[in-house]
Amino acid sequence: MDFSTQTSAPEKIKTAALVVGVFADGMLTPAADALDQAAQGAVRAAAKTDFKGKTGETLVLRSLSGVAAQRVILAGLGAPDAYSPKALAAASRAALAVAAGLGVAEAVSALAAVPMQAADMRTRARLSAIAAGDVTYRFDATFSSRNASNRPKLARLALAVARGDAKQADAGLLEGGAIANGMTLARDLGNLPGNVCTPTYLGDTARKLGRSHKLKVEVLDRKQIEALNMGSFLSVARGSDEPPKFIVLRHEGARQKATGRGKAAGPGPIVLVGKGITFDAGGISIKPAAGMDEMKYDMCGAASVFGTLRAVAELDLPLDVIGVVPTCENLPSGRANKPGDVVTTMSGQTVEILNTDAEGRLILCDALTYVERFKPAAVIDIATLTGACVTALGHLNSGLFTHDDALADALITLSRQALDPVWRMPLDEEYQEQLKSNFADMANIGGPPAGAVTAACFLSRFAKKYRWAHLDIAGTAWRSGKDKGATGRPVPLLTQYLLSLV
Repeated sequence: MDFSTQTSAPEKIKTAALVVGVFADGMLTPAADALDQAAQGAVRAAAKTDFKGKTGETLVLRSLSGVAAQRVILAGLGAPDAYSPKALAAASRAALAVAAGLGVAEAVSALAAVPMQAADMRTRARLSAIAAGDVTYRFDATFSSRNASNRPKLARLALAVARGDAKQADAGLLEGGAIANGMTLARDLGNLPGNVCTPTYLGDTARKLGRSHKLKVEVLDRKQIEALNMGSFLSVARGSDEPPKFIVLRHEGARQKATGRGKAAGPGPIVLVGKGITFDAGGISIKPAAGMDEMKYDMCGAASVFGTLRAVAELDLPLDVIGVVPTCENLPSGRANKPGDVVTTMSGQTVEILNTDAEGRLILCDALTYVERFKPAAVIDIATLTGACVTALGHLNSGLFTHDDALADALITLSRQALDPVWRMPLDEEYQEQLKSNFADMANIGGPPAGAVTAACFLSRFAKKYRWAHLDIAGTAWRSGKDKGATGRPVPLLTQYLLSLV
């Protein structure tokens, strides 16, 4: 989608659809009031009779006298004292969905111009662009041409803002557009079926992304992975005929720091590690059949790394950012891991596999050891790791685990700004007791109690040489039911975190 700013008076804006806000108490926003005056009270009259102003509510007015726009879409903003970035995003999505449904190719929104204490113009513009990307997203890669879903014609969005706010709005639109593009990539990868989106497909996608966005890319094959002694990762891959891949993507932006564009986050790069199980049947500890189709989403951590690296490259951030993706399938076969097997990790530590469906941590632990070579400023791993996290937090918050209070505080604050929330979970040393094994340095599960916590505790044993955080996105990476599909989270949070370091 193309984004721009518009500084003309609202009533003079020529567009197929102009979005203005109205609060629940009937109070018109400045743009809506300007239209009302030009239309001799028609906007206020319509708002009083047919419109409650609830968040997400819309009303379309056509051919208003004195107004250049063909259509005016009233968007409810809720109560004035409760107006927030979340209300702005909801109102933007609702209004732009109406615009898309009308079949228009371009629209102008004045919602970002409505001031609020919780978000500046740049933030409001960024959220508006992300909302537009969400509304216009369609997955049609696996439909026949005859039955392909129709993509909305809406391809251009301008924000109506005051002239003095245009520069900040343009900056926010640039960031939001890049985040939306990153989310689109993450959603597309997540939504592809497992017979298409294989580890080899992810490797090929990484190479294409490298060429299109000037990223350095390495895709290691089985022999190269074996040479690194990644016994834990390879043990999971052994159950499938699909060959494993170990993908490294690099955005080298630190060179720009000399120009004054950025500030160092620390002595090394930021590293993002994404779980890339392209299909998870559970292995020998096989999952129930119901809902197993959704296990194509077990690579959404990897997808979020791809999406974030795309956004970072598109914005050309003056930071060194490295994405690392171990990817394979987890299937039952005569070569697959068996409960009771003991494997040796790249770190030299041994693991007794009590449940082959706790495979994500087995591939991530070797990746966490691998990234030591980068001497990172911080490492964040992202994984659809545990059903226990879904039980604990549902589908609103991703689980955040870290021993680093400063990193936790930053991620929590930024997650609220990005409307991609996380909730910090415990990592007390006492939980490590549940991972004791009589036959290896540790077991790969700690039993039913605190399953998400013990999974994070397992990973923490391999992340002691750098600042580290773990995001469990099992409840937030995709939706089920009639709205089934990948969400693109936590691309907004990860990109917001990286933006905060510039």
